[in-house]
Amino acid sequence: QLQASGGGLVQAGGSLRLSCAASLRPFSSYRMGWFRQAPGKERKFVSAISRSGGSTYYADSVKGRFTISRDNAKNTVYLQMNSLKPEDTAVYYCAAGDSIAGVTAMRPAYWGQGTLVTVSS
Repeated sequence: QLQASGGGLVQAGGSLRLSCAASLRPFSSYRMGWFRQAPGKERKFVSAISRSGGSTYYADSVKGRFTISRDNAKNTVYLQMNSLKPEDTAVYYCAAGDSIAGVTAMRPAYWGQGTLVTVSS
């Protein structure tokens, strides 16, 4: 129900934009989030966005570099990643939830499959 795409290999300092297309309806009723899991590490919260897109939330590690947005007409949420660092290398997952608290606490209702982002130094 959630299909993430846009991952790939990029050099440090570069940019990527991830997309997550949702078949959940109505899409605008869901809070959306992005998470990542680096090799050998636990999955962590990256960013979340409210239903309207008016409120956004970020992990400290990505503030000022990543931007989450959504297009409710296209049932899609995005993660624009700039100034990428090798430590951003991970599988990125999108998720949908009924509350921001649930999403940011890594308790969404739905998880998508991941897309791999590799940042080379």
